[in-house]
Amino acid sequence: MSEAHSDEESVESPFQTFVETLTDSETYQEFTAASRALENDPAAMELLQEFREKQRRMQCEGFDQSLLSELRDLKSEISDNEIIQRYQDAQEALVDLLQETNDVISEQIDREFAQSTGGGCC
Repeated sequence: MSEAHSDEESVESPFQTFVETLTDSETYQEFTAASRALENDPAAMELLQEFREKQRRMQCEGFDQSLLSELRDLKSEISDNEIIQRYQDAQEALVDLLQETNDVISEQIDREFAQSTGGGCC
C-alpha cells in the first residue's frame, strides 16, 4: 500500500466523524430548517429577490434617490419578516461555528486551514 493511500485512509474516518458532528449540530439543524422555511415562503423569497434586483440596479446604474428610497423600504420589510430574520440569524450562527472550527483546525496544524489561495472562476 502506498503512503499517499495510507494517509488518505487515516484522514477519511476523522473527516467523516467531523462531517457527522457538524451536520448533527443544533446550529446546522436550525440553519437547514430556516433555509427550508425561507425556500417555502414565496412572499419572503420575492421580497429578497426584489431587494437583490434593486441592489444590482443601484450598482450598475449608479446613485438614484428614488431607488435608494425603495431599497430602504425593502430593507425595513426584510427586517420585519420573521422567516428572513430566522434564516439570517441561523446563517450567522453557522458561519460563527465554521469560523470557530477553522480556528481550532488552524491551531492544530499550525497554519491557516481555510485560507484562500486566490484564483477562482471569475
